[in-house]
Amino acid sequence: MNRNKSLPARPSFEQYKKQAKDLVKGRGSWDPQTICRVRQNHLRLGKLSDAEFQAARFALADAQFVIAREHGFESWPKFAKHIESLVRKNSSVSKFESAVDAVVTGDIATLERLLRENPSLIRERSTRRHHATLLIYVGANGVEGYRQKTPGNAVEVTNMLLKAGADVNAVGEMYGGTTTLGLVATSVHPWLAGRQERLMEVLLDHGAGLEGAVAPDYRGGSVVNACLANGRPEAAEFLARRGAALNLEGAAGVGRLDVVEGFFNQDGSLKASATRSQLESGFMWACAYGRTDVAAFLLKTGLDICVQPHGETGLHWAAYGGHLDTVKLLVERRAPLEVKDESHGGTPLGWALYAWGESPKRGRYYEIVAVLVAAGATMDSRWLADPNRGMPLVEKAQADPRMRSALRGEILR
Repeated sequence: MNRNKSLPARPSFEQYKKQAKDLVKGRGSWDPQTICRVRQNHLRLGKLSDAEFQAARFALADAQFVIAREHGFESWPKFAKHIESLVRKNSSVSKFESAVDAVVTGDIATLERLLRENPSLIRERSTRRHHATLLIYVGANGVEGYRQKTPGNAVEVTNMLLKAGADVNAVGEMYGGTTTLGLVATSVHPWLAGRQERLMEVLLDHGAGLEGAVAPDYRGGSVVNACLANGRPEAAEFLARRGAALNLEGAAGVGRLDVVEGFFNQDGSLKASATRSQLESGFMWACAYGRTDVAAFLLKTGLDICVQPHGETGLHWAAYGGHLDTVKLLVERRAPLEVKDESHGGTPLGWALYAWGESPKRGRYYEIVAVLVAAGATMDSRWLADPNRGMPLVEKAQADPRMRSALRGEILR
């Protein structure tokens, strides 16, 4: 998620120049917050090792670049130009920014007035580095974090923009190049608002292309795969039904066993139309989204159950997703119980407990935990003692009789 800082209605450029000087001082005194800001936003310095970072020169221009990037701009001069334009009420930038605010808050009256007074706004783009159009902001994705919102009337807003002449296939320069459809399909905000499918329908009905919705180098250029990788299986299934192309990875993730089978020869080997990477990623999504029949088929072809294409095993994802049948299948096929994911060092049991602790639908995790424990899964004592990971879960488990029973009390001693 893009977490760009917001700008006040009447920003003072002098204040930002002062902030840049303060940032130089903070870097010089090794202030932890300043170091974090620099590493996150400076393209060159952020890639250095700790030793290289300490030895690197940090000039005022570097601080100005960091501040510009924090606010979503490619450079300090572009940031300065934006602020200069923003403070002029009748500038094109000021009008566009007002229209964006109307889009993300669902203020149809203001949006209608602004478009009537300034019809060219529908073709304008943000001066921020994503260069989004008004319609692209409907995607609530890849733009400023404080503007990633889906109002209740988002469908009406979208229809208004399209009627006013918005280019439904305009590409924003986020994530390597993404259209409004790609952004809506992969964003959590439209889904949480209950508007995701209807928004996709409207965009498709107005000519949104399924091909080119995401960048060619992201998940193979497949919008279905992009949805799966961003935790949006419902959107993936919807787009597959609407005719989105499915490679092996996507077909496995949406549970299309009939399509999956078509990528294999009779001897279980892959056809030339599929790759090993698609096979392994498809297995992960099949496990993550409870496509048990697909997972079983892929294992039958000889796929190694221990593969970790993204740093986790299929059992990690099945346990986290709360898919009991898939967990049982993997346990029966002797999936490794103690293997740790590469990012956080958690086992499948740890992932199940974490999901149980965070999910409003806790009921589906009790039997999964019980199955894993019965199969011999244990907990790393160091993970249990971690105050930010295992320890809070132990406290929750101690207060829950069903979880204490599922765990057989073994990790609560």
